[in-house]
Amino acid sequence: MPNDMLGAFDEYFEIITADTPELLEQAFRLRYLALCIEERLPGFEAAHYPNGMETDDHDRHAHHLLLKHRPSGNFIGSARLIFPDPSNSGKPFPVEQHTQIDPALIDTSKLLRQHTVEISRFILLGNYSRRREERRRSATLAGGKERDSSNRRRFPHPMLAISVGIIRMCARQGITHWLSVMAPALNRLLGLYQLQLDPVGPLADYHGPRRPYYAEISKVLDRMHTNNRPIWELVTDQGKIQPFSPVYTPDQAL
Repeated sequence: MPNDMLGAFDEYFEIITADTPELLEQAFRLRYLALCIEERLPGFEAAHYPNGMETDDHDRHAHHLLLKHRPSGNFIGSARLIFPDPSNSGKPFPVEQHTQIDPALIDTSKLLRQHTVEISRFILLGNYSRRREERRRSATLAGGKERDSSNRRRFPHPMLAISVGIIRMCARQGITHWLSVMAPALNRLLGLYQLQLDPVGPLADYHGPRRPYYAEISKVLDRMHTNNRPIWELVTDQGKIQPFSPVYTPDQAL
């Protein structure tokens, strides 16, 4: 049976690597709009960013991607992958600096840092972040048809589209492991598509309640292949995109 998600993804979304000054500015302005204006998260007060762009020191050694909504032509989401600082390869990732990681679950000192990134600034503008239940309600009111011109019922959630970009970027860059610090609700949403990361520490007060997470990409994809084959076909482009094979897996990795 054809996987309609593949067609829907190509029709409604485009992943763009933000590798020019102009595209980086788009990413920083989108982050400002989402974090400082829409969500108003602690630590992201709009007054701190008078130029309307949210940036920090980690952007210097991060790779950035943008999610473009093809029907409207608008950028609606973004994410960044924080790589080790080339000027200090042993420098801790933000998740190591701002949360408490349980060494019984993952010993980050044993990670091959050149193959590890921290997923960060995983955001989607509010108009596009409605949950499935809200979209169902819209469909019911419209007599079973979405009133949204993008027909997003064919595609589960735009956050999944951002995840496609993250996985494909990691495959290109030889990345095998993820770290992240995020709200548990976001990890639960990712879990709907077998994309959840493993919690490796307690909640911390870091721009609101956040928890540290870890995952080995190959294990995430193996789980997805077993439990949700259509999603696996989407994120790997029907198996054409495979993660870099790790040379070494930490003894204490989940």
